[in-house]
Amino acid sequence: MSDNSGNGGRAREGRSRREQNRLTDKKESGTGDPRPSSNLPRGDGRPSTKPQIGDSRPAPKSSGDSGSSKGGDGRSDGGGSGGGGRRRRRRRGNRGRGGGQQRGGQQGRGSGASDRPVEAIEDTPSLELDEKTLRRRRGRERRGKPIGRYLMCVSVGDGVTQLAILEGRALIEHYVSRPADDANEIHGNVYQARVQNVLPGMEAAFVDIGTPKNAVLYRGDVQFDADDVEGEKRPRIEQALKAKQRIIAQVTKNPIAHKGARLTQEISLPGRYVVLVPNSTTYGISKRLPDGERRRLRSILDQVKPADHGIIVRTAAEGVTEEEIGLDIGRLAHQWDEIESLARRSEAPALLYREPELVFRYIREEFNRDFRGVLIDDRATYEQVRAYAEGVAPALVDRISHYDLKEEKLPLFERHHVQEQLRKTLDPKVWLASGGSLVIERTEALTVIDVNTGKNVGKSSLEETVLANNLEAAEEVARQLRLRDIGGIIVIDFVDMDVAKNRDKVAGALREALSRDKTRTQVFDISELGLVEMTRKRIGEGLLESFTSECEDCEGRGRQLDESLLAPGGGVGRR
Repeated sequence: MSDNSGNGGRAREGRSRREQNRLTDKKESGTGDPRPSSNLPRGDGRPSTKPQIGDSRPAPKSSGDSGSSKGGDGRSDGGGSGGGGRRRRRRRGNRGRGGGQQRGGQQGRGSGASDRPVEAIEDTPSLELDEKTLRRRRGRERRGKPIGRYLMCVSVGDGVTQLAILEGRALIEHYVSRPADDANEIHGNVYQARVQNVLPGMEAAFVDIGTPKNAVLYRGDVQFDADDVEGEKRPRIEQALKAKQRIIAQVTKNPIAHKGARLTQEISLPGRYVVLVPNSTTYGISKRLPDGERRRLRSILDQVKPADHGIIVRTAAEGVTEEEIGLDIGRLAHQWDEIESLARRSEAPALLYREPELVFRYIREEFNRDFRGVLIDDRATYEQVRAYAEGVAPALVDRISHYDLKEEKLPLFERHHVQEQLRKTLDPKVWLASGGSLVIERTEALTVIDVNTGKNVGKSSLEETVLANNLEAAEEVARQLRLRDIGGIIVIDFVDMDVAKNRDKVAGALREALSRDKTRTQVFDISELGLVEMTRKRIGEGLLESFTSECEDCEGRGRQLDESLLAPGGGVGRR
């Protein structure tokens, strides 16, 4: 496109024409640009140099460029034609809804609402249930007040939402969410992505989804058309994916530390009663349901299951009607149609579907009649959650209450001793009621839990004392893993037991305690040394990472190096 004509008038005319073209199309630039051609930016705001494996994306510009509102993905200039400032400010009343402004300054392409990512929460009216059905689903009451095993407390602060689950008075789960974080809290989001690098030696591909760090897609998570593959049952990753190829992928694990997000091409859209798996033959019903209920739900699915999509029925579907399941499936199928429509008119990378905020996800997946209440200390969030619950759990709406900080003497978490329990949870040492203790240490590769008898001296024999201590520790270990949200490889060092029968009892108690954890776990038998190896699915950062930051002095090691011993003339090697 170079124009080096010797005629000055034609050169000036060409430069003027190219200036106009540059303002109308950011993907083209004239030779009159003083910058070197190798550094000219591309339409998505990245340098034109070839990306390297695992490269991080440069930070987006803070100010918008009028010449970049056409075409691109809206990240290089921080906003679309709707105006960067207005797009970044979302009304609180629309938070978590499809009509809200976009979050985190991402996907600012175009000015139409149709280009916004599909939201999981829709203002779809629920079915009108008869009074008998509502009364059965409301759960137990005593003296006009609902009773239940759990209490949910939601505290909303400056850009941070904390959710605490109490069993009785004991804290069993705690989550920290930052709703405006579209770079690290992206689990469940669906993206129009672009393959950056395919690594046959790693059987993986690095994929650009618009986050600072490229995501990774492994060969086992790649979907392919059998008609396009010859010979092998499952093709090699370099056969299924090519660099610069556009794909639709979903995040299955948030970015953690220096690792990017993990992706899959098998999309799943969760609803209240079912999970829709688009373009799949997947068919399943929760194994937690009794056999009779599974047979009833199977007969319902035969009537309402879409021909082109797979369905997984959740535990929450117990006792629900065919109309409710059909409505849930129809809502999810409509969301998928919108995702496909948005993908056809979007430039990669682009956010196609956004999972709702933490509190809405928990209401959708966990809220049932075992909860005696939900307390929310923010009026706007309370109104949104109540409106959402009217659509997915109308019988339990009355259990959602607003905790008015102006009328109450204590903050919500202080009232229910959440902060006090959180401080103990952040301590590596956990005391048991009998006097024993746990010491929990995190490393780069795994988490180690050491069980000690401590002050527990027992009464009759050493073996009985050790067995009782280990049984108590097994229950507390399961609680701590759930509360601290520890994932990955976990090694538990129980106190040594000589009797094999006692080791089996402890292993069984640990499995029974972990069965109440909704996160998938795998536990192996106790070894001769008293060690238990187990894994727990890791989705994002744990509780410790949510509340702490790495020390700049010791870089997280907890030790400071004595530089004087390593300095010249510091006495090293001298007598």
